[in-house]
Amino acid sequence: MRLSPAIVTLVVFATPWIQSLSMPSADAAKPMRPNMIFILADDQGFGDVGALNPDSKIPTPNIDRLAREGMIFEDGHSSSSVCTPTRYSVLTGRYHWRTHLQRGVLGGFSKPLISEDRLTVASMLKDRDYKTACIGKWHLGWDWPLKQGGVADDQGDFSKSYAKGWDVDYEGEITGGPNDVGFDYFFGISASLDMPPYVFVRNRVPTEKATVEKAFPRKGPAGADFEAVDVLPTLTDETVRFINENAASEQPFFIYFPLNAPHTPIVPTKKWQGKSGINVYGDFTMQVDWTVGQVLDALDKNDISDQTLVVFTTDNGCSPSAKIAELEAAGHDQNYIYRGHKADIFEGGHRVPFLVRWPGKVKPGSRTKHLVGQLDFLATAAAITGATVASDEAEDSVSFLPTLLGQPEPVVRDSIISQSIGGQFAIRDGNWKLCVCPGSGGWSSPRPGRDDLSKLPPMQLYDLATDPGEQTNLVDQHPSRVVKMKTMLMTAIVNGRTTPGPTLQNDTDVVMEKPIAKPRAKRK
Repeated sequence: MRLSPAIVTLVVFATPWIQSLSMPSADAAKPMRPNMIFILADDQGFGDVGALNPDSKIPTPNIDRLAREGMIFEDGHSSSSVCTPTRYSVLTGRYHWRTHLQRGVLGGFSKPLISEDRLTVASMLKDRDYKTACIGKWHLGWDWPLKQGGVADDQGDFSKSYAKGWDVDYEGEITGGPNDVGFDYFFGISASLDMPPYVFVRNRVPTEKATVEKAFPRKGPAGADFEAVDVLPTLTDETVRFINENAASEQPFFIYFPLNAPHTPIVPTKKWQGKSGINVYGDFTMQVDWTVGQVLDALDKNDISDQTLVVFTTDNGCSPSAKIAELEAAGHDQNYIYRGHKADIFEGGHRVPFLVRWPGKVKPGSRTKHLVGQLDFLATAAAITGATVASDEAEDSVSFLPTLLGQPEPVVRDSIISQSIGGQFAIRDGNWKLCVCPGSGGWSSPRPGRDDLSKLPPMQLYDLATDPGEQTNLVDQHPSRVVKMKTMLMTAIVNGRTTPGPTLQNDTDVVMEKPIAKPRAKRK
């Protein structure tokens, strides 16, 4: 990336922020070998967890149990307010926007986003003699073999998925997927449950050929036996089976468990239909909680709860598909006190539930205001197990192990970068948040491409300590702070990392300030 003199000056000015992200202490880094389970729900809001929202109308007793027996991170964030980018950051400890994925998500036939030479949580733990499994929704791309040779690539254009799907050889082996980035075992689906193809895949091969057309709601190739309503219970059963089969082994295990729910299609099983008394989303969220309970029960029955670290979090905030108006009419705030929802740069898009239970290590019922990102899981797992991370790996991941252990350490993270579905950036500096855009950057109002944003300030500055709902834009009152935070963001982009170490290259050019989308003309 070629830099102007002004940008070079900004980089030098902001370097101390990069260096302030300290590494864990020697005491915190003593090698341990707990089992680890990372549960990632899909499109579930901060306020959809009872332990986080005292006025929640959706019961979540099992997730609440994790909070009661572990630690609540009140300021936990996904790197993005949509699916694919979050998953990349979780597994690699690297901001997704350093890749070619600058906005939106991948499709069901997209090529791999994680390169096979990129360190992941799974490959790192596998090197530490962990048995590694991914069970659930992948949505990071892989190479589907085509009947005529070559591999599929919808390039993220869902309209191409239908035609591509019928060209796939569903008896051939996929490459570039979970088994090629550190997972010993995979069972799940290629992308979101509303994206074809509708088949389960075990390791590299579908469990059945796609021979019929189904729509959930997008039309596409599907297995004759595949039904959307069966996906969550099937993934739950597979995870419980994996725990049961590996509980007695001396080899620890790591399970990455990305759920398909409560994302669309919102399809609770008959047992859960009507249980919430609100709407189908409330019912499906209760079923997600049941899934968490099945995992905890399996650990208890195998007497390995005390040997297992469990994380529960979500990939972004609640989606409008949940019919937010119905939830609010029932007195339920899906994203609690935070503005916006899935896709937005506002807090409701990326401030997510983040709960950690680790018996004997994490104090039960503890809470922390320490800022944490899901991309910090890799550095934390490395600190726990004593794994070595090279200077060009996990370049944005910072261990939160000292926080877990309740050690009187200085806060290791005081800044984090977020991105909306449209690629709009926000950056934190302590309690200050700068949105490098007008409007939501996503789907709530003021919405780019639909609402007129031309009369709004081009940026937004909020003091989350006094204004967690992001109602008062202070950008005009604090011009020097705006300059400082823009400098911090540009430095993070240009240096290719936000942790100490040598400058690295992003995979592509990264544009900090995106053009403002004009409202589309209304149809006559």
